[in-house]
Amino acid sequence: MLTPYEIARKAVQALDSKKARDITVLKTEKVSSLADYFIIATATSSTHGKSLVEETEKQLSEAGEPPLRREGYRSGSWVLLDFGCVVVHVFMQETREFYNLERLWSDAVAVDIFTMIEGEE
Repeated sequence: MLTPYEIARKAVQALDSKKARDITVLKTEKVSSLADYFIIATATSSTHGKSLVEETEKQLSEAGEPPLRREGYRSGSWVLLDFGCVVVHVFMQETREFYNLERLWSDAVAVDIFTMIEGEE
């Protein structure tokens, strides 16, 4: 069983491996009971978004952490993957700008994704 940080890290690595844009990780454990981490990423097209979602699901499922649910997959403009303690949001640019989750969750602590991407297993 992975820790919330390890789940977030694997999700970030999966998103990065498929060239997600503007990956943001917010540590929300102290400002929300919904999840310990929110991960927000931008896709360049609906096909790219599906690729990001599928790779994230694949990597975490292989690590024993399949998503509890997936929302918005058919619409393609915003897909939410709920891993319980980690929620992954994959947006198209216009939808991300409209909802602006970073502003909504501005009390959360931003996490340096480069340490997550480059960190040791």
